[in-house]
Amino acid sequence: MAAKFFIPSVNVLGQNAVDEAIGDIKTLGFQRALIVTDKPLVEIGLVGQVTEKLGAAGIISTVFDGVQPNPTMGNVEAGLALLNANDCDFVVSLGGGSPHDCAKGIALVATNGGSIKDYEGLDVSTKPQLPLVAINTTAGTASEMTRFCIITDETRHIKMAIVDKHTTPILSVNDPELMLAKPAGLTAATGMDALTHAIEAYVSIAANPITDACAIKAIELIKGNLVEAVDNGQNIDAREQMAYAQFLAGMAFNNASLGYVHAMAHQLGGFYDLPHGVCNALLLPHVQQYNAQVSAARLKDVANAMGVDVTDMNDDQGATAAITAIKALSVAVKIPENLTLLGVKAEDIPTLAENALKDACGFTNPKQATHEEICQIFTNAL
Repeated sequence: MAAKFFIPSVNVLGQNAVDEAIGDIKTLGFQRALIVTDKPLVEIGLVGQVTEKLGAAGIISTVFDGVQPNPTMGNVEAGLALLNANDCDFVVSLGGGSPHDCAKGIALVATNGGSIKDYEGLDVSTKPQLPLVAINTTAGTASEMTRFCIITDETRHIKMAIVDKHTTPILSVNDPELMLAKPAGLTAATGMDALTHAIEAYVSIAANPITDACAIKAIELIKGNLVEAVDNGQNIDAREQMAYAQFLAGMAFNNASLGYVHAMAHQLGGFYDLPHGVCNALLLPHVQQYNAQVSAARLKDVANAMGVDVTDMNDDQGATAAITAIKALSVAVKIPENLTLLGVKAEDIPTLAENALKDACGFTNPKQATHEEICQIFTNAL
């Protein structure tokens, strides 16, 4: 069966990547940028640094800093209005997953028209988005290089999964120097998000040898560097390795897709406005416990990648070891213990489960679940 592999055409990684990328942007001939970001990055001066570098390359910037942690349809509409008012010819996203997703929504609607909700699902758009350059400041979501765009519909209180080849940025930038100032909690959440990407891609029914290689290496790097990045955020080497890890995990899930962890986490984020990476971390072991019914051998590989000696283990024992290792890493980086601590209520679970089963991310889970089974997984995580 033929497989397609999606990735930005140019990707710059490592120290001084931003300076290298500015030269690439200049070569492309763009003149007016809409920078999509959030207010904290403006306040710490990072946005100013990027606009100054773009200005030195002869590019005028307009800043939209209204992105919320879980970007909404309203954020997309506000950014699009600013883009049109300033006649911008390309978009720069600066930040983590939220600015990248919001920028994708703006760029997609800019060329395809209508509302971002018109593009929910798989490859609904008909035209390439406005050119998007994604400059990453966290090591987790990989949104700077994927075709995934997650936008909250405020009316329905759900996160829409837009999976579209046209939302792939033309240039991604991962500079670990931009990640040094990130707090420990954010580093932990985004790191566990990256681990979830890698594991879900590895057990996905759409996995292939390329995605497998990316996923396993990502898991190895996350296990080897996440705790250090959380405990010592100024360690540039740990930050750089996590940048590579999350990019590899992005390569894996961008092409093998995801599973029920993300399908369920999207509902928690849309319903309660909770942090995506934390929701993933809490759901990951419980979903893999369910998946172990059919994916024990693959989960044994995950355990091996996380440093467990699986030599004398059978597949079921290896799967159990993987789940134990996931939980241990989550504890080590101080993820909350359960969903109850985040305010999730048992009475909301039937609705959350119903919506999760409609999420496109769940279609490649290795075992398809009933509504009752999804409810049970949520309950186990309370």
